[in-house]
Amino acid sequence: MIKIIRTNSDNPDFISLVKLLDAELAERDGADHPFYAQFNKIDKIKYTVVAYENGKPVSCGAIKEYSPDTMEVKRMYTLPESRGKGIATQVLIELEKWTVELGYEKCILETGKKQPEAIALYKKNGYKLIPNYGQYAEVENSVCFEKEMKKNYNANR
Repeated sequence: MIKIIRTNSDNPDFISLVKLLDAELAERDGADHPFYAQFNKIDKIKYTVVAYENGKPVSCGAIKEYSPDTMEVKRMYTLPESRGKGIATQVLIELEKWTVELGYEKCILETGKKQPEAIALYKKNGYKLIPNYGQYAEVENSVCFEKEMKKNYNANR
């Protein structure tokens, strides 16, 4: 059974999962990793979620304000042995619900071309490809997405 909790970036389970994420990204990104890492600090993120499977932390994600009407999805990760079960989608839905509750109108995110599983997750969940934004504008290996949030968001979509 999956249980999802809302927390913040001080949560030790969130911190542990993000360390595993960073190790995986360092391997995938290679020489590009230091560039991306500078934008993925987790100190002082107010809105994070952790998913537990049978009491074990297996997945996480976060949102942080990008602009007055937009939240940026950050630090999405699921343990390799827990992938393919829909847990990342559950985490993403919880982050989207939270976005709407906080009064934001859309979510944006950046992921890497070397992360096809992440790209598939976001497309499957209704995210549309957009031009690279902000610090990712000229970055060849970045892919950016956005999703408009409905004011009365339905978790079942």
